[in-house]
Amino acid sequence: MESSQYVRFEGLTRYLFSAPSWPRSLAITVVLGLLIDGAAYRAGSGFFPVGTMGFTIPALVAFLLTPPLVRISGRQITWNRSALLALACTVLGVIVSLSPTLVAGPSLFPTLYAIALGLTFSIRLLVLVAVADYRQSRMALPALTQGAAGIAVGARLFTPGFVPYALLLQVVFGLVAIVLIWLIERPLKRGFHVSGLNFLNTFIAHLTDGSKRMEDFFREIGEEVYVPQVSLFFSRDEGEDALFTVPNVHPGPMGDVGGGNLSRNLHDSFPEETLVAHGCATHDFNLVSESEIEKIVHAVEESRKGVVFSDTASRPIRVASGSVSILCQRFGDALLMVSTRSPERTEDLDSAIGMMIMAEGRCWFSEVAFVDAHNCMTGVGSPVLLATRIATEYLDAAREGFRAARDLPLEPLSVGVSHIRVPFTREQGFGSLGVQALVTEVAGVRAAYVLIDGNNVAEGVRERLRGVALGHVDEAEIMTTDTHTVNTVSGKNPVGYAVPADEIVPYIEQAVREAVSDLAPARVGAATAWCEGITVFGSQRVSQLASTVNTMLSYIAPLSFMILVLAFLLSILAYIVLH
Repeated sequence: MESSQYVRFEGLTRYLFSAPSWPRSLAITVVLGLLIDGAAYRAGSGFFPVGTMGFTIPALVAFLLTPPLVRISGRQITWNRSALLALACTVLGVIVSLSPTLVAGPSLFPTLYAIALGLTFSIRLLVLVAVADYRQSRMALPALTQGAAGIAVGARLFTPGFVPYALLLQVVFGLVAIVLIWLIERPLKRGFHVSGLNFLNTFIAHLTDGSKRMEDFFREIGEEVYVPQVSLFFSRDEGEDALFTVPNVHPGPMGDVGGGNLSRNLHDSFPEETLVAHGCATHDFNLVSESEIEKIVHAVEESRKGVVFSDTASRPIRVASGSVSILCQRFGDALLMVSTRSPERTEDLDSAIGMMIMAEGRCWFSEVAFVDAHNCMTGVGSPVLLATRIATEYLDAAREGFRAARDLPLEPLSVGVSHIRVPFTREQGFGSLGVQALVTEVAGVRAAYVLIDGNNVAEGVRERLRGVALGHVDEAEIMTTDTHTVNTVSGKNPVGYAVPADEIVPYIEQAVREAVSDLAPARVGAATAWCEGITVFGSQRVSQLASTVNTMLSYIAPLSFMILVLAFLLSILAYIVLH
């Protein structure tokens, strides 16, 4: 399972890095130019000061002009990235133009310098369409700045024949870059009718300034689905009402994009204290846009109408099959089931598994709210699919839960809720909701449903936190919302990974203790909302995209090498013709 296409997206993050601060890049560029000046002066080649004039000044011009020229197109590139791009092209130019000169002599330097400027243009065009704006016509001018400044310098340092030759090479290498971009774009264009470079632009914009333009890309590949969402409405005469709802869409893909902040958006959309648990859904069911959440809110509100309330519930029981354990509790004629595989990996469950469990459960209960506690991460893995061994264990455990819960006596219910904010950040694995707790009491038996706004729990931490909760109640489970606001690049940022469990314990204990203190007689009603026409990524889109992108990456390097070799050969041919 670790080798599935879902996991391969995690591996793509190795291509991402942060640009160093622009003063550092510029300092290296200036020092490099001075070193070349010193070497040229000592060699007495006649090209002094070629380091500063031919390499440093064009880099500085490109650094200063690129961000404002990119901004004209409505996009942006940071000063750090502009400086790093200028430095990288300078280093490449030094290698291409000076290394052969040391062997062949200074007479070849003007020709090699012209080739280096052409190569600089092609590299800058490739990078700018990738990180700033995929529209090549708009990036041509910012890409040309370093080469144009170099040609202007060459006009002063070299013979008059240098300028036409250098301009011709700008055209040659520019066409090479355009062909390479077309070849890179072709697989995603043919397979998904979208621009891969446009997606890369929006992804980098999201990392840089939180842009949500990625949602436009996702909507292009999305498809509509119809999913159930089971909700338990708790009403009390004393204290705040509560809503425990289980969406069967996925809170991804990342940050605030799509449904990444599903839990917070749903929580803020209802008047009562709302706990948004994690249902059965994989990344195929990521919402394409935050606006899709409004459809879910409307469906839940509609399901609230006509709900019949009961003031009774059963005591909680726990059943197991294989590696799967499920905490079950009846509320009136409805059943709440919270599943986990901890200490083994607890990962996303395919929607088909949840649909099957809910369908079978309705033979005995009016509604079945099935929760994936999502509380043990041992690595970024693939989801649990129907017909696998683990899926069978979930189904068997659920059936055992149905049999055990259907005959449980119903007795008066009391409920308490709490909501604790925590001082931890998204980078530390915590979403903005912090920790919530719902405590039930039936016939003196108390159960705590503790919900952390995070994406999974580090291995072993669930047991530590649950043990703390069990110090105040008779049964408990630790759940996460699976919010992807804590993930912007990597999918691995579980609760307890960046923050030690001992620092989390006080907030879990406080949440449970306050919920116990808040206990009051309650009535509960259950309803299933059918969320219609929700636009999500679509079936197998994630795996198809991952497969296509990985295939592209495997051939880009050799293809680029062959095309650049062709460009060098054309450069030599042009030199022969012009001379």
